[in-house]
Amino acid sequence: MRFLITILFFFNLIVASAQAPSLSFASPLEEGHPESVGMNPVRLERISTMLEDAVREQQIPGAVALVARHGKVVYYKAFGTANESGEALRVDHIFRIASQTKAITSTGLMLLWEEGKFKLNDPVHKFIPEFKNMQVLDTVYPSRFTTKPANKPITIRHLLTHTSGIGYGVIDGNPTIKSLFAEAGVIDLATTEPITIAESVKKLATIPLHHNPGERFTYSEGIDVAGYLIEVLSGMPLDEFLRKRLLDPIGMEDTWFYLPEEKYDRLVKVQYTQDGKWTNFPVTFYDPDYPIKGASTFFSGGAGLSSTAWDYASFLQMYLNDGIYANQSVIGPLTIDLIMGAHDDGLLGANRHHGLAFSVTKPEGVLTGTEGSEGTFSWGGYFNTQYFADPQTGVIGVLLKQTQGTSNDETSWKFMQLITQAIEKR
Repeated sequence: MRFLITILFFFNLIVASAQAPSLSFASPLEEGHPESVGMNPVRLERISTMLEDAVREQQIPGAVALVARHGKVVYYKAFGTANESGEALRVDHIFRIASQTKAITSTGLMLLWEEGKFKLNDPVHKFIPEFKNMQVLDTVYPSRFTTKPANKPITIRHLLTHTSGIGYGVIDGNPTIKSLFAEAGVIDLATTEPITIAESVKKLATIPLHHNPGERFTYSEGIDVAGYLIEVLSGMPLDEFLRKRLLDPIGMEDTWFYLPEEKYDRLVKVQYTQDGKWTNFPVTFYDPDYPIKGASTFFSGGAGLSSTAWDYASFLQMYLNDGIYANQSVIGPLTIDLIMGAHDDGLLGANRHHGLAFSVTKPEGVLTGTEGSEGTFSWGGYFNTQYFADPQTGVIGVLLKQTQGTSNDETSWKFMQLITQAIEKR
């Protein structure tokens, strides 16, 4: 009888372990040895060679690279400089992550979906009335244009999948839409001016759409609308909501819309090449010093955050942990499955679909050799930052740089390949 009880005990222990694979990775990210997670340290050093070459060849002024597997950070190094004065880049330097903000904001909105605050197919105008009766750009003439009524309302799903038809201001491909953004005073990413996302989003609602909602994938400022929607649904400013519900639970202490003063000296400068030298980028349609000066009132859900490689890897690890981080349940695993689903009806392209927060690799994308395993989720940012997380291999890669106007940077695609070739055990 005692023998039978012992057998049943171990059987139940095995079953419990199989049913809760994420619990073994529920602790915060920590440094580990590559061999302990099936990665080859010699092959990982090819990343160092690649980034050193890129700095020497002036592809980039510097970069911070992080690789993690199964919750262990096995590669975490800095290369090059943080500003035109030549300050050495450190791994704890803070970068403007721009569109990497989108996944965080989208995740925040899905936390409210978990509370039953909305349905994905709810029209946006149900909560933000300014988006009722939207117009679509129809015919463009040399000095004027015509519009027609949209054939359906914008839904929350359209916002999160970039299929709403909303444009993107300065970086928009349509010159008419671009000029209308400027005339309306819509803010593209972040600002030092005293404006709120409520004010900017309501101006955005006056601009015609590129196309009817759901017809095409058009990269857009729709995630800024999603950020304001969080404020409407939660009754909290976006920065406070994300701090309380995501950033603090995950331990993202260096991730902010506007940095606390004690973190100012860790902010990397945006750089570009001028006369063969890396130079701090000037003020253009945005002030690159927005995270450390100005009114600090505009919380861009689509492009406003600054962060570190470690912080962002922690956010991605939470996803790989089925929504658990530091022994806290941040978001439900079935919600993650929903977020990763193909919601764009194939509009993003043959190799990837767009979920509700990320671009996700399809089987066709695996064969390119540059998209990771099926289910790998990824995106990047306007100031030359990239990330990916691969649920099949448990690998995370974060590569942070701060440049504008570079055309010869090959580090982004090489980074994923060099991580992949360093995996020795599945």
